[in-house]
Amino acid sequence: MNFAPGAWRYAIVPLAAAPFALLYSVGASAVALALGVATLAFFRDPERTPPPTGVVSPADGKVSVLREEGDRVRLGVFMNVHNVHVVRAPVAGAVREVEHAPGGYKPAFSKESDRNEKLHVRLDVEDPNLPAADEGAADDRATVTFIAGAFARRIHPYVEAGDGVERGERVGHIAFGSRVDVLFPPTVDESDLAVDVGERVAAGESVLVEAGSRAGFRTE
Repeated sequence: MNFAPGAWRYAIVPLAAAPFALLYSVGASAVALALGVATLAFFRDPERTPPPTGVVSPADGKVSVLREEGDRVRLGVFMNVHNVHVVRAPVAGAVREVEHAPGGYKPAFSKESDRNEKLHVRLDVEDPNLPAADEGAADDRATVTFIAGAFARRIHPYVEAGDGVERGERVGHIAFGSRVDVLFPPTVDESDLAVDVGERVAAGESVLVEAGSRAGFRTE
């Protein structure tokens, strides 16, 4: 089993404390051991195989946000404690910008979480169907946003400006949190989406926008 970076840093303390706690209490030792194992499970990073086509989910969890923002559509995935917290690229492209935005730590399922700490990864979508004059324009970018929650205080990007990413490739993780949004380019309409609020999705595998939709992404 692979683990996200930093897993052992969090897990080593309770795992190391477990045998010493046994000298005082079997229960305390069991709690420490369980905490260490649970921490490793939280940071698990299984392999994922994207489907042949389609824009894929950036995160494991449940679709909790689906709304229009001006001429764009935002889709948010809420990650519960049992979900994998490694974030993946929904489309292939080039990382234009990685921007940290400070904020609060409200529960990620609440409306107030829109003002939480965030990390925006903006992608220039590789789309040969777009008119050449529009390629690379700001309005043709997709943004993957990591949103911290009540217990999520560590957002770890794996990419930086100038990097190229493939669809389904790992782009970061959130330690002990919480929500990941995709802000689609204006070419995507709500009617193009293959999922709805309340549906469960898997990072790098569940299709958010089918290939061949009018959105026009290159997804193969």
